[in-house]
Amino acid sequence: MSLASCLAAGPSRVAAVALAVLVATTGTPSASADTPAVDPSAATQALVARLGLEESATPVRERKGWARPKAVLVANAMPEALPALQAVAPGVKLLTADDAAEAEKLASQADAVIGFCTPAVLQAGQRIRWVQVLNAGVEDCVSVPAIRARDILLTNMQRVAGPVMAEHVLAMMFAFARGLDFYIPERLEHRWTRQLPDTSRMVTLEGKTVLVVGLGGIGAEVAKRAHALGLQVDAVRASGRTGPEYVREVGLPADLLRMAARADYVVNTAPLTPATRGMFDRKFFASMKRGAYFFNVGRGGSVDQDALVAALRDGQVAGAGLDVTDPEPLPPGSPLWTLPNVILTPHVSTRSDLGEAARFDIVRENLRRYVAGDKMLSVVDVGRGY
Repeated sequence: MSLASCLAAGPSRVAAVALAVLVATTGTPSASADTPAVDPSAATQALVARLGLEESATPVRERKGWARPKAVLVANAMPEALPALQAVAPGVKLLTADDAAEAEKLASQADAVIGFCTPAVLQAGQRIRWVQVLNAGVEDCVSVPAIRARDILLTNMQRVAGPVMAEHVLAMMFAFARGLDFYIPERLEHRWTRQLPDTSRMVTLEGKTVLVVGLGGIGAEVAKRAHALGLQVDAVRASGRTGPEYVREVGLPADLLRMAARADYVVNTAPLTPATRGMFDRKFFASMKRGAYFFNVGRGGSVDQDALVAALRDGQVAGAGLDVTDPEPLPPGSPLWTLPNVILTPHVSTRSDLGEAARFDIVRENLRRYVAGDKMLSVVDVGRGY
């Protein structure tokens, strides 16, 4: 089972198998608890540089409450995961748990936890000062009261899946642009239909405008690839108006409706926060250029699905490519299953032939850094929720 499958199955399943999957794709060196700490490999350093992972401004040893951990609770169903982690945490006891219930029983011994972020685990683990989650989305984790109340350091997998998710967006974009959303079903019916229906058209992407909502790791990768294809790229982000040179204009959330009105394609890559929940509503879809397309690889909860369905039915939105919905799985009776102008994938945009090696490298590197008191990678701003 891939890590993406684990994530789709829910937090408990992630805790049971996630690191096992990571190890299965990367392999592990032999090590023992007495193995000296190792420096990050050149490959890991290259990974950090390639993905643009952000390093914290100060070493974690300067953080209030930090101490070299004596024990770390690890989501792990296979003992093969431990040597690679133990090699970077000499003298630290690694406690493994196959599910959240077992993690709760062990949490009282732990100073940090990898792969679990539930109220029960953090309540039981009063010594826990650091949580490493195994995915980018942290809306469930930041909502756990203990994270804020105890100022627990939270790190995630931001930017890791950005490149492949950007390719997923472009695949859906090309499918609409070249009529594949129509021709593939026609092939299955053995029909040689050359003429597209009146509601569809073939277009070129070059010269069109794409609006990326959420210019973080995923959004920046979408923007970079779209620009390379000759599209004009605009973006909206909450953190300011600065952006890479290949983005024509970077707006703030207050600019969203204005910028959506000139976009041929809108791509949501924003995290789910109180500010983004339901942000793509009837007012938003009405503001879009008529006949534009909407793509969502961010979070299903940011979209008012009834409003989207209405916009798709009346042609205000020409088509939608959705990798996320709310809820998941999508209920059998949802109109999104049957609308002809929808491409739907079941939250699989992170999957690729690259496996999960990058994620495991980051887990291992952050464990090394936390034990050594160094600067951490991919620290979540709990106040912002990402």
